[in-house]
Amino acid sequence: MRTIMVMFDTLTRKYLPNYGNEEIYAPNFKRLQENCMKFNNFYSGSLPCMPARRELHTGKYNFLHRGWGPLEPFDRSSFEILSKNGIYTHLITDHSHYWEDGGATYHNRYSSWEGFRGQEGDRYVARDAGAKLPEYSHPLNKQGISVVQHYRNRTRQQTQEQMSSVRTFEAGLEFLGEHKDLDNWFVQIEAFDPHEPFYVPQKFRQMYGLPEEETLFWPRYGALPEEYKNDMELCRKEYSALISMCDESLGKVLDFMDENDMWKDTALIVNTDHGFLLGEHEYLGKNFPPCYDELVHLPFFLHIPKLAEGGECDALCSTVDIAPTLLDLFGCETSLLGETDGKSIKAVLEKTENAKEHVLFGMHGSFTCWTDGRHVYMKAEEEGKTTCEYTMMPTNIRGFFSEEQLRKAEIVNPGRYSNDIPVMKMPSVSMSLACKFGDQLFDLEKDPDQESNLVHSVDCTSFNEKLCEALQEAGAPEEEFERLGIK
Repeated sequence: MRTIMVMFDTLTRKYLPNYGNEEIYAPNFKRLQENCMKFNNFYSGSLPCMPARRELHTGKYNFLHRGWGPLEPFDRSSFEILSKNGIYTHLITDHSHYWEDGGATYHNRYSSWEGFRGQEGDRYVARDAGAKLPEYSHPLNKQGISVVQHYRNRTRQQTQEQMSSVRTFEAGLEFLGEHKDLDNWFVQIEAFDPHEPFYVPQKFRQMYGLPEEETLFWPRYGALPEEYKNDMELCRKEYSALISMCDESLGKVLDFMDENDMWKDTALIVNTDHGFLLGEHEYLGKNFPPCYDELVHLPFFLHIPKLAEGGECDALCSTVDIAPTLLDLFGCETSLLGETDGKSIKAVLEKTENAKEHVLFGMHGSFTCWTDGRHVYMKAEEEGKTTCEYTMMPTNIRGFFSEEQLRKAEIVNPGRYSNDIPVMKMPSVSMSLACKFGDQLFDLEKDPDQESNLVHSVDCTSFNEKLCEALQEAGAPEEEFERLGIK
C-alpha cells in the first residue's frame, strides 16, 4: 500500500464546486470525484491549526484538555507507528507553525521531512532592515509584527514558482517520481494555502476581475462592522483566487497519478483542518465566534483502491478518524494508538464498523460542541468559569507558559488522554467570548445556513445529556463539565 495525503489549511467547504459553489474556478477539486469518494458529513475536531494536527497523529480530541501546543511525549503518533512498522513516512510542508514553540515536535515523528519557509508571519527574512508596506491598508486588515514580517518574506516570493506552497507541491511531485515504483510509503503534501493572507499572483486574481492592488487580503479576526459589509465581495474573491492557485497545484498530483496508473494501488486523502468566515454571521476569521458550519463542516475526499473510487458518503466522520484510518490502510492494528476518539473510515466503508452517531468539536476553553449530523449544539462556558491545560510541554504558539501558570502547576493523571501517564495541570489563559454569545442550537436540515438559534425555543435537556455522555466517553476533565454547567 502507498498513500498520499494532500492537506490544505483553511479550506472552506462552501467555496468548492464539489459542494455547490460553481462560481469558484477549481476544476481539479471537481475532478477528484472521478476517483475519490466525497464525504458530506465530515467535521473538524479541535480548532485551530496545531490542535487539528495533533488529532491527525493521535486520533484523540485535543481541545478538551489542551490549547495550542506541540505533540506531547505521552502521545502515540500514527506516523511514528507507521515508521516503526516498516512504512516510510515523509512530510513536505510550508506550514511554519511546525517550527514554532507550539508545534516543534510534530515533523520529527515522520521518517523524514522537508519544509519551505516564508508563509504568513513566519519569522524568516530579517525584518529589522525594513519592509516596504503598502501606502494604503484596509481598516479591517491585520496589523503588527506579523504583517511587517510577511512583507519581508514576500521579497523572496516574487513569482508563483517562488511561492512556498507551490514549492511544496513541486517537492511532492519529486517524491512521487522517486517512489512510484516502490511500496509501503506515505507522503503528506501539506500547503498552508489558502490560509490568509490571500497573497496570490495576478493571473489568478484576473479570473475574478480583481485589481492588481490588494484589498482586504489579510482580514483580522473579529466582528464585521456594518460599514464594511460591501467590501466582503472583494475579500471573498481574493480568497477564491488563492483556492484557484491551490487547485492548479492539486491538479499536478492528480495528473501524476493518472500518468503513472497509481489509482489501482495508491490511496489518496484530500483534507483540511478548518474553514474560515468571510462575513458570514457578520464575522471575519475564526477562534472567537461560535463554531459555525463554515468553520467546522469540512470538505473531505478519499480514494481507496477497490473500496472508495467515487460516489458520496453520508457517514458522520471527523479529523480524529484519520489516524486510525491510516493505520488500517497499512494493515497496522489501530489499537497501537491506544484508546482513541476516532475509528477507521475504511472499516466503516467495509461495514466491519458502525458509523459514528455523533462527533465533538470545539476550541479549548471556548465552545464545546456536539453534532449528530443534523443538529448542532454549541455549549458556552458559564460566566467566570475557566479550564486547565494538561501538558508536559508548556508552550504556546510562540513562547512559554507564564510564570504564574507554572507556579500553579500540579501533577495529575488525566487517564486515557495521556495514556495514564502523569502530566502537569495548570490554569489556562482564556480569550473565550463564548459566554457572551451564549449557547447555540441549530437544525441543519431546516436551517443549513444556521440563521435561527433554537436554544430559547426548545427544551435543550436532551442535548445537554447527549453532550455530557459524549464528553464522558472522551474522558473530558472534571472542570470541563463544571465550566459548561452540565454535570
